[in-house]
Amino acid sequence: MQVCSPADSGFTEVVDGVHIAPVVTGEQMSVQHFHIEPGAVVPEHSHGNEQVGFVACGTFTFRVDGTEYIIDSGESYHVTAGEPHEAENRTDEPVRGIDVFSPPRAEPDWG
Repeated sequence: MQVCSPADSGFTEVVDGVHIAPVVTGEQMSVQHFHIEPGAVVPEHSHGNEQVGFVACGTFTFRVDGTEYIIDSGESYHVTAGEPHEAENRTDEPVRGIDVFSPPRAEPDWG
């Protein structure tokens, strides 16, 4: 069994205002914390991982195939592997949550 505390991994700013921290990685999935500052944008990208997430606090906007989805605190979402998507925090409050990737996701490269 693997147990991980938030103190075990530090946040990395992957693009302006978007911070992620790996939490736990298994053979078939990985978990990461995310923190998106007000006004920050996760640029459009896709990956070969199925992604499910949970927003612990805040609200952000997902764009998938031209459709916008508002994800509020307490809500979850699912992104199919290979599906281009982007996200933006249009509020004055940070967004914090957890993403789970299957298979495990390597460090993203959005630069």
